[in-house]
Amino acid sequence: MKTVACIVQDGFAPFEFGVACEAFGLDRTDDGVPNFDFRVVTAVPGKVVSKVGFSINVDDDLSFAYEADLVVVCPIPREWWGATDPRVLDVVRDAAARGAWLLSVCSGSFVLAEAGVLDGRRATTHWKYADEMIAMFPRIDVDPEVLFVQDGRTITSAGTAAGLDACLHLLRQEIGAELTNRVARRMVVPPQRDGGQAQFIDRPLPVAQSDALLTVTEWAMGNLRDELTVDQLASRAHMSPRTFARRFKAEHGATPAAWLSRQRIVRAQRLLERSDLGLDEIATECGFGSAAVLRQNFARVLGTTPTAYRAKFACARSESSV
Repeated sequence: MKTVACIVQDGFAPFEFGVACEAFGLDRTDDGVPNFDFRVVTAVPGKVVSKVGFSINVDDDLSFAYEADLVVVCPIPREWWGATDPRVLDVVRDAAARGAWLLSVCSGSFVLAEAGVLDGRRATTHWKYADEMIAMFPRIDVDPEVLFVQDGRTITSAGTAAGLDACLHLLRQEIGAELTNRVARRMVVPPQRDGGQAQFIDRPLPVAQSDALLTVTEWAMGNLRDELTVDQLASRAHMSPRTFARRFKAEHGATPAAWLSRQRIVRAQRLLERSDLGLDEIATECGFGSAAVLRQNFARVLGTTPTAYRAKFACARSESSV
């Protein structure tokens, strides 16, 4: 992926627009991160007004988007859902047809839906708008409880900050876990959040992880090679297994087992990038036990093999650690 087009229209949301600029538009070559040819585009170049009153001046029309490796679609105002500029819809359809990456942030998924590229596929949007998307586009399998969905080379994200999760997810596939961690570190955000929108629906947001769980997760991260059970983790937190599992999911949005599986995958990615260890050694180090189990988990989570992943991203191990 070398070229990125970010489509904005009148009424765009500044934060979601900023997410795309932050993820793909900044020069981070000093951190060893490849630079993208990033351009903001619109149907009619000139002033584009945000939904909070200020405007930006966009010089490029949609021509660049027809050749971009990634097309990012920012949200549009609710009153325009189902009435998107046909020129934008043509760009979206073209990107899908030629196999380019498509990524929508928040309600930008309504643009993809109107273009028809989500028909018969799984997608998401902000949980507040999920029912409306289901009603407007019944051919889409809408999942309102996840932070983002990847279906092929199309990624739809949930509300606001979930767009950043989606961008980092895409970067992991294009530049690897190690370099994506550097991007996340510069942003001062976690490289990967567990869980989904269910954490945020009609419930207060937890302010911070409890000390008991923080101690346990830090210990687990240092002992991923061992067989870890909920009973063991609960014991270290001085809780019953049932209470521990309930509190863990409430704070992390995932079960302890799902969280451990994800941490092991991330650890394996980094070892594949930064070491010459064999697959059996990496599987042991990450707690998968065997190369066969490692391969199964890679295929399930990342849609690729450890060998293919290493072939694509092994150069990252020559960079200095973060």
